Formats: sequence, structure tokens, C-alpha cells
Amino acid sequence: MNLSVQLAPKNKHGLLLANPVMTASGTFGYGTEYSHMFDIQRLGAIVCKGTSLEPRGGNPQPRLAETACGLLNSIGLQNIGVKALIKEKAPIWASWHLPVIVNIVGETVDDYAQLAGELDGIAGIGGIEVNIGCPNIKAGGAEFGAKPKSAAEVTAAVKATTSLPVLVKLTPNTSDIAEVAMAVAEAGADAISLINTLKGIAIDIAKRRPLLGSITGGLSGPAIKPVALYMVYEVAGAVELPIIGCGGITTASDALEFIMAGASAIQVGTASFTNPRAPLDVLEGIEQFMEKEGIDNLAELIGVARR
Repeated sequence: MNLSVQLAPKNKHGLLLANPVMTASGTFGYGTEYSHMFDIQRLGAIVCKGTSLEPRGGNPQPRLAETACGLLNSIGLQNIGVKALIKEKAPIWASWHLPVIVNIVGETVDDYAQLAGELDGIAGIGGIEVNIGCPNIKAGGAEFGAKPKSAAEVTAAVKATTSLPVLVKLTPNTSDIAEVAMAVAEAGADAISLINTLKGIAIDIAKRRPLLGSITGGLSGPAIKPVALYMVYEVAGAVELPIIGCGGITTASDALEFIMAGASAIQVGTASFTNPRAPLDVLEGIEQFMEKEGIDNLAELIGVARR
């Protein structure tokens, strides 16, 4: 049974995954936090939490609010910064046999370019995921992903400073996701990840004010799955790049829907908070489905719902 996926076929390094199951940025730490719970190297790839040039303390508390079938988060991209990541995390990843992809975020185009340049050539780093879709930081993030021109500008700047495969993660908080996807594809993206969280808010009726410390947050979890699936379907019809689908994937059935809609790979995110083994459960479920259906190659399922 062949579950392998090539996410950067035009990049000289390539980004070959043994299977299509990835972890989503911000939900799996640096991978090391989960390594004692199951064999994380059975997964296709790990995407580490969003990384900035300097360490970030994140947003004020409270940062999380449960919703019906979902989660509002306003972590604010708390992270150790790129220099600490290169010194402390990359050497560990270099000993693993699965690729680790570093999610990067900046407040300016130059920030993204500098981050990509610093990560280039570092052992243990298999690719970069450009986060232009985070809705809960004050500057950068979703501001770049909302419009085709700015999304393309960031993509081109990153491609100019790194030889690593570049995945661009898009925000759903835009008027035309396909137009943004086409812009980043033309700017040189190797693959596209979608979607990031939807912007939302919760009110504490006892205190009569917004529940989250930063007022708004990003909605994730099963509640956003139909929106994410629709956007993957739309983008798959607009670009020829590999697509990584994410948003509300909890089970193998969820993952298979995204794959059939046109995604070459998927990311499991919020589900890991309630079930740390969720990514592995999804992988094993895909394997069981393919065995039951007599499918030998994952490629037979990618985009089948569009044919």
C-alpha cells in the first residue's frame, strides 16, 4: 500500500511524506512534547508552532474559550524565537526520519524573508510553512493573507531567501480564497495549506465583556470543517499545486473527505487537545479504509470527488 505524497515536486529538495497525515501548527508544539505518547515518526510530517524572529510572550489571558463543536484561541503565537529553535529544536529533528516543517510568522515582509533565510540549510528542517492567516495577532498574519497582492509579495520574498520547500498557509477571512491561492502559486509557492482559523469572539455574560483577553480569537475544530472542505475544493480547482487541507479533522473519515476534495495531505490540529493520538488514529483509519476498499495507492483518492 503506497500512502506516500510529494508536496514539493518542483523544488530541488522535494518534500516527500511517507503518508498524508501531518500535524497542524500551534497544536503539536515542537513534536517533542508528544513523543512519549505514541510513535510520532509514523506520521507523514510535523509542523511546529508559529515561529517569529524574536521570542513572543503571546496574548493576555484568558486565551482559550470552548464553543459548540470548536475552540476559540488567542494564544498570540507565543514561541521561543528562531534562534532558539535552530539551537535547541533543529538538532533533535535532524535525528528523526520524518520531515519537520517550520511555520513562520512576521509583522513585515522583511520579517518573513529574514526568517526564511535563517532557516535555509539548517539540518532537521524539511520545509517552511508561511503563516499569512493567523487572525489573533495585532500586526502581520492575516493582514497579508487577505489580499492576493500582499500574499504574493510575502511568498515571493520567502522564495527569494530560501531553497527549502515553501508551503503557504491561507486565511479563510478573505473574500476570494481561490484568487489568493492563484496569486501565491504564481509567486512561487510549492504547496498551499488551508485553512487557518476563522475570526470569532465570545462574551462572558457574567462580566458583560469579551471573554478572551485580546477580545477576538481564531475558531478551530469540527465547527469549521464544512467551510474548510469547501475552500479546499475551490482551491483544488483553481491551482495545480499540492494542497494540504486542515480545519476540523478529527477522524479518518474527515481526512478522506479532504483528500477526495483535492488535498494531497491533511493536518490534524485541535483534535490533538482532546486526543493526543488523534493524528495516528487518523492515519490508521485511512490505512483501514484503503485496505477494505482494495485501494493500493493514495493517489487514486486525491481529488476523486472532483472527477
